[in-house]
Amino acid sequence: MDDDSNIRQLFSRILSRGGYAVHSVESGTDALQALATEAPFDLMVLDLCMPKPDGFEILKEARLQYPGLRILVVSGFYEGALLPASTFLGATATLNKTEAPQTLLSVANELLQCS
Repeated sequence: MDDDSNIRQLFSRILSRGGYAVHSVESGTDALQALATEAPFDLMVLDLCMPKPDGFEILKEARLQYPGLRILVVSGFYEGALLPASTFLGATATLNKTEAPQTLLSVANELLQCS
């Protein structure tokens, strides 16, 4: 989930080419709706800097409602300065947004190899 359509498209394309089925949303509200109504997800890729509800709120709610969901938090805000806080709140892994295009697929593969 990312509010920037270019980033959403890029991440979706990377993961789709890697063989994953992707459901892309642009807001926190849409993400929570998808989690509640769509087929179970194995991985959520979540941007922290979003309009209300922000990524931290989505992270907390997703972790509470779906404890087994793997959550990869991606942020470029202040060069990833918020990423450690997301780990504290339950992110399975974090990735600086500037590195994401090169490493997103390998991180997703690593997180999902157990599923």
